[in-house]
Amino acid sequence: MDKDKILKEQVQELDLDEIIAKYDKESNYRKLSGIQLKIVTALAIMFSVFQLYTAIFGVLPAQLQRSIHITFALVLAYLLYPSSEKMSKHKMHWLDVVLACIAGFVGLYIPFNYHALILRAGEQNTTDIIIAVIAVLFVLEAGRRVVGLPIVIIASTFLVYCVVGPYLPGFLNHRGYSVARIVSHMYYTTEGILGTPIGVSSTFIFLFILFGSFLDKTGIGKFFIDLANAVAGKAIGGPAKVAVLSSALTGTISGSSVANTVGTGSFTIPLMKSLGYKPEFAGAVEAAASTGGQLMPPIMGAAAFLMSEFIGIPYGSIAKAAIIPALLYFSGIWIMVDLEARKTGMKGLEESKLPKLSKVLGERWYLFTPIFVIIYMLMSGTTPIKAALYGIYSSILVGMIRKETRMNLKSLLQALETGAKSALGVAIACACAGIIVGTVTLTGLGLKMGNGLVELAGGLLLPTLFLTMISSLILGMGAPTTANYIITSTIAAPALLKLGVNPLTAHMFVFYFGIIADITPPVALAAFAGSAIAKSDPIKTGINASKLAIAAFLIPYIFVINPQLLLINTTGLEVIQITITSLIGMFGIGIAMEGFIFGKVNPLIRLIFMAGGLCLIDPGVYTDMAGIIAIGLGLAYQWFKYKRTTAKSI
Repeated sequence: MDKDKILKEQVQELDLDEIIAKYDKESNYRKLSGIQLKIVTALAIMFSVFQLYTAIFGVLPAQLQRSIHITFALVLAYLLYPSSEKMSKHKMHWLDVVLACIAGFVGLYIPFNYHALILRAGEQNTTDIIIAVIAVLFVLEAGRRVVGLPIVIIASTFLVYCVVGPYLPGFLNHRGYSVARIVSHMYYTTEGILGTPIGVSSTFIFLFILFGSFLDKTGIGKFFIDLANAVAGKAIGGPAKVAVLSSALTGTISGSSVANTVGTGSFTIPLMKSLGYKPEFAGAVEAAASTGGQLMPPIMGAAAFLMSEFIGIPYGSIAKAAIIPALLYFSGIWIMVDLEARKTGMKGLEESKLPKLSKVLGERWYLFTPIFVIIYMLMSGTTPIKAALYGIYSSILVGMIRKETRMNLKSLLQALETGAKSALGVAIACACAGIIVGTVTLTGLGLKMGNGLVELAGGLLLPTLFLTMISSLILGMGAPTTANYIITSTIAAPALLKLGVNPLTAHMFVFYFGIIADITPPVALAAFAGSAIAKSDPIKTGINASKLAIAAFLIPYIFVINPQLLLINTTGLEVIQITITSLIGMFGIGIAMEGFIFGKVNPLIRLIFMAGGLCLIDPGVYTDMAGIIAIGLGLAYQWFKYKRTTAKSI
């Protein structure tokens, strides 16, 4: 049978909706029709219009903006997401309609009683307390439906902690709070559900998700895939390199590792398998590359905006700091894919079946314009809200260049609807995470956890980093990017701050490990989604993905010890030097992990390559010299060994 026919059949066999529904709950919403579809569509469009209106004409006072934002999110969540798998995915249940109405009433209680609530701040009446209790319960239930159990379990545990504090030992002990005090803090202050996370969701994040929706209408996704195929398709191990490149491009504007894995993996994974890659490796390449999209500027899964708010650093500084680590991450995967392909003798795709680079760029180069607009405006110090608005404007204008991407009223409304639905997961996750943040502000748990980790590590930096890494990996399991960062930065980062680590460095450290939880077994959602497409063993796929993403496990340690890797206190010349030496270092680490260069590498030489690679990634004159010598000696040994073997075979 023809290889193209086999590949086509493999793709057709995949039930992508089922895979996304299984591993990405945010995408598992009802597919409605008739009047029910019209109602939900109208609400979603109203949600987007509200966000655009406040972005253009001025954001409302914090509690008003945030409560209206969460009201839309809760109502849509109950209408779109069934309470169990047994319920219909094609029509609303009457109970969900009732719950949506209650959610709307509870959410709008603050806007309708805004001035009265301000006047009796701290002295809520019985009605206020009942509404707050319902609000907390409804947020948790919406979190279970939309995001999944992990974040709900964590948030619920924190709520229980507010009550049982007096009975806990050691640093976990606190005086305890009444239910009324807890729910009031969670719902009527800007330190709980309506805190910073939902504040950022109701302004920056929603607009960037909407930007992605408008950008999708221009055909940017297909452009990225064609571009990746044109650049890397015919290279050794072409499909795997296409997966790395396309995932790096699309992942930076995508808010989900799982959705990105399924989206690009639906064609890259069957391609890899058709050329002879093992299913576990094919699924792992796509999962590791797609997860890395959350680490890639300019948007970084929207967590960069939260980081900016949390530590008070301009967004541009955070995006700039993330550039070299992200470059090393994808370079590491690319190098290991190349070495694996050479080791196993994998070829690239036939050039005749690939799009030509000159044609792809010649016909569609202008599709890069909205992304360049976003990057330029963010880096020039423009507010994220304004940058996102101009990104949306430019995507509409760019779409008008060609007839097939020109937006009419119908496609404009579709973009507004899709953007609102895509934002639900982030909004609900931020609301749940707000409960965690609220517990920390109420009880002082963050500082206590930081002190506890430092004490457990004996006050030493490296053991504290290790314990913080483990905490971040556990806390990040099963949580979307934004909630992931909120949890890890609230619970794990204080330990590093306690030891005097730079705030940006500490937050980037926990952010990295929280994201890598998506490919780290046992709960590796992106790797499991990749394995479902590849029809491979999920755990083996996760192990392979973790191996490919080795850079993400090493680099955070290095930038804590030497913040120059994050471009902190560096010069232009140092940046060039750090970039070049770090890339050579990743080459050395890739050889050590794959055990191949010119031929099989023995364990001792692999250790030399690993040591040399680590020295080069750690900026410094002496470490760079040691790294170059080690890798140089390793390459020389392997080359002469290869030449001798070749000569004997002749």
